[in-house]
Amino acid sequence: MTNTDVTILGAGPYGLATAAHLRSVAGLETRIFGDPMWFWKSQMPAGMLLRSDWGASQMWDPKHEYSLEAYQAETGDHFSAPVPLAGFVNYALWFQRKAVPHLETRRVETVEAENGHFRVTLGDGEAFTSRRVIIAAGICPFARRPAEFANLPMELVSHSADNVPFSRFRGKRVAVIGGGQSALESAVLLAENGASVELLVRGAPPKYLGWRKKIKSLGAISKLLYSWTDVGPAGISNIVSNPPLLRMFSRDTQNYLRKRSIRPAGAGWLKPRLEAVTMTCGRHVTSAKPVGAQLQLTLDDGAQRVVDHLLLGTGYKIDVTRYSFLSPTLVSRVETADGFPKLQDGFETSVPGLHILGAPAGWSYGPLMYFVAGTKFASRTISNYLANRARKA
Repeated sequence: MTNTDVTILGAGPYGLATAAHLRSVAGLETRIFGDPMWFWKSQMPAGMLLRSDWGASQMWDPKHEYSLEAYQAETGDHFSAPVPLAGFVNYALWFQRKAVPHLETRRVETVEAENGHFRVTLGDGEAFTSRRVIIAAGICPFARRPAEFANLPMELVSHSADNVPFSRFRGKRVAVIGGGQSALESAVLLAENGASVELLVRGAPPKYLGWRKKIKSLGAISKLLYSWTDVGPAGISNIVSNPPLLRMFSRDTQNYLRKRSIRPAGAGWLKPRLEAVTMTCGRHVTSAKPVGAQLQLTLDDGAQRVVDHLLLGTGYKIDVTRYSFLSPTLVSRVETADGFPKLQDGFETSVPGLHILGAPAGWSYGPLMYFVAGTKFASRTISNYLANRARKA
């Protein structure tokens, strides 16, 4: 059995950025496992565009050598904002090859606590111990599937995270539930693939992020209202983009700012593309049942719809117990709040040596952790923390 200092689980933006930073920490042996950008390249719909602007769509290494600009200069793959999904994935894979060439693509089977360390077992049977484990495994396990659809077959009901090819619904009737970016863009892409689409929004008509672009045109004044991270509404953006500042506020205020910053909304450039989509607001589905090869939906006003497929754009609900690679004994020791791990300095959980990055860190470090832009703060913070701890050891 071999030993290592730090093991990173996950090879999305947070895992890759952190691994790139830890490479520069002398004497700290680090291993990283994962299929690079798996969720982005395998579970997101073709044709998707990133909602974040250019600066907030960057990957981060210590010297920021591997920027979007550097990628385009070297490869000739030119695109502009809004950044296309395919372009971003290719850029991130290039970043991985440059900054994290030591990535191991073998699957991690289990992580268990063992004598003050962690025992990591891989899918091929290899096992080793690690002094620290950093989880950057993304949000796929947290897809929110309302109870009324839980027992229906995937042929009739899928979540936006399942990435069922939209081309298969050409000429079909599809209902989409949700009012955020995922639901809105999925409805657009379905319609553009030839489906007849109805978007069902429980509340008021969707909100769009149009004012941000207008305010940014004001130049220096806009910096007082918006951070470069592109996270949060005007006036709040600079607070939530500075986690140490945010953590100084009361718990109730932190919760309010987090929820206010990630409430459902769509990018302004989606609005004209939604003209091909039927939108029904103020209604929700109360029941759904198969009828032959189709699905019958009953709404809260008694109206019914019969569709060929239902797509859930219902977002995600963080629950760290759903990371299947964490042993039950280990995960039971992680102190949580509403499914989120309660994190201390250096993104460390209540289990010494176990760290969690990305959206699950949102309760402790704010809404910035839901976005690619948060990788800059997270990777620098945890690498500095581990370097300081290593020097004191």
